[in-house]
Amino acid sequence: MPYVDFSPSPRAADLTARVKDFIETEISPAEEDYHRDLAEARRTGDPWQPLPLIEELKTKARERGLWNLFLPHEHAGEYAARFGTDGGEGLTNVDYAPIAELTGRSAIAPLVLNCNAPDTGNMEVLLRYGTDAQKQEWLEPLLDGTIRSAFTMTEPGVASSDATTMEATAVVDGDEVVVNGRKWWSTGVGHPDCKIYVFMGLTDLPENQQSADRHHRHSMVLVPRDTPGVKIERMLDTMGMYDEPLGHGEVSFTDVRVPASNIISGPGEAFAIAQGRLGPGRVHHCMRLIGVAELALELACRRGLERTAFGKPLANLGGNRERIAEARIAIDQTRLLVLNAAWKLDQGGPLNALSEVSQIKVAAPAMAQQVVDFAIQLHGGAGLASDFPLAAAWTAARSLRIADGPDEVHRGVVARLELGKYK
Repeated sequence: MPYVDFSPSPRAADLTARVKDFIETEISPAEEDYHRDLAEARRTGDPWQPLPLIEELKTKARERGLWNLFLPHEHAGEYAARFGTDGGEGLTNVDYAPIAELTGRSAIAPLVLNCNAPDTGNMEVLLRYGTDAQKQEWLEPLLDGTIRSAFTMTEPGVASSDATTMEATAVVDGDEVVVNGRKWWSTGVGHPDCKIYVFMGLTDLPENQQSADRHHRHSMVLVPRDTPGVKIERMLDTMGMYDEPLGHGEVSFTDVRVPASNIISGPGEAFAIAQGRLGPGRVHHCMRLIGVAELALELACRRGLERTAFGKPLANLGGNRERIAEARIAIDQTRLLVLNAAWKLDQGGPLNALSEVSQIKVAAPAMAQQVVDFAIQLHGGAGLASDFPLAAAWTAARSLRIADGPDEVHRGVVARLELGKYK
């Protein structure tokens, strides 16, 4: 077995330290104002309009070279140099992992650093599979932070945990592709700067490919938001939270026509693209969840030491010391599991880390949900209110047990690969 090394490169260690400093000195002090202004906009104005504070912080981040840090090492050269990443090159998954963890401690840090999902995944798709024209029209503005994007895959009418049941279509018609269907949980569609959707649908393949297997019948298509026939039907709340100004929407596509050149990589390539897109993205999600859990544990410890009940600090009541210890153990275990998946991705790409990525996708959200739940319990009623970030953190962790594939699907992948060793 090859030697596993999770230590960051000197450049990555420097960037991690600088991101930590930027979050502590610029982002964290501004978060209270951000959430206050957003709450006021919910009451009196339009919460879907981006707040000026975010743009101010984005400018500062870019000036410090803390911009597009998610860019993969093997693809980033030209774009990292042109679009602000300090050092002119991207990072490996292992190098980016601690940065993603730090951003997970903040509700706005990923957005400020232009490392926010689903834009990161969509940018990686265009980096890996886009044509020069697609990159110029859509990737460069995304890297520049002047537009946002959405990924439209999940559908309300089918069990989207099995993407082969998809009903939406992307039918090639001469030099155009005609898109029809309804998608939901399309993250980011509420933002006024969201200009492009990555749409996944069933494609009528050329005659000689009609016998293609079920994983080669779908295509990904770039659909500009303002194309006739595209309509945001509604914005969806996640357990009562709308996640403004990004949000998750239900979008209908009715006889939407775009140039066939908007197909990414070619007809029938959607599953291969999704495999390349989701692997690194799941590492990003899971490392951010570790940051969420670290913040929750910190808040729990502070609350446990500062508050007293029945003559004792909360930390000394009801088995809370044991729960604190279990939380620390669970966080550290999960971090090592995620770093291992990141390392496997770096060594051989998504196919080299199928089991490891599915393992972390099960482990990290469950761990974060449990740690945040404990922190909520220690805070009592305050933990359920927006005075603390815990309710939103719990909701995020819970939703990620479904998003990007439910737990059951990922357990199935792990079991299939494990059993395959003995056939």
